[in-house]
Amino acid sequence: MGLRLGDTAPNFTADTTEGEIDFHEWLGDSWGVLMSHPADFTPVCTTEIGATAKLSDEFAKRNAKPIVVSVDSVEDHKAWSKDIEETQGCAPTFPIIGDTDRKVAELYDMIHPNEGDTSTVRSVFVIDPNKKIRLTLTYPKSAGRNFAEILRVIDSLQLTDNYKVTTPANWQNGDDVIISPALSNEEAKQYFPEGWNELKPYLRMTKQPNR
Repeated sequence: MGLRLGDTAPNFTADTTEGEIDFHEWLGDSWGVLMSHPADFTPVCTTEIGATAKLSDEFAKRNAKPIVVSVDSVEDHKAWSKDIEETQGCAPTFPIIGDTDRKVAELYDMIHPNEGDTSTVRSVFVIDPNKKIRLTLTYPKSAGRNFAEILRVIDSLQLTDNYKVTTPANWQNGDDVIISPALSNEEAKQYFPEGWNELKPYLRMTKQPNR
């Protein structure tokens, strides 16, 4: 059975481009974004690593640390990083895990045999500071990730962890949010004194509380 939302993210030790790490210790009190790549020196992965590096400030603003795993060696990762810097204009600013024995890939069920080989699919795990898995995404090898979506969901998770709201379809940071259906109107008045727009008793829209 694969990992589910709310499960504790499995810990591991691994060699990376920034030295050996204990995953949970490396995360510390940060959010983590663990992403797998099918192989080094491949075109889609090259663009994804570059995109992640360019977003380093955005991840930092969210107290989130990206980390990447591939079934190739750390030596290959370091050589590949030069290509990434040359073609994408930005070198990796985060660890890339060497996983030649596929220990991490198997721990996180990143190898899907129906995809054709023993390399990893494009998995994403968003992990909170309590080491709980909060989001999983699995892309086919042919499709690059949407990093705006990954950041958007981190924004949503961090908002809804701290306020009694949920976020609607296509929500962006700053948009109106939904008051939790678990709150009665009387309770909602305590948290949202400026009121809300009640479209249905279960659909009450209000301004984002931390803006």
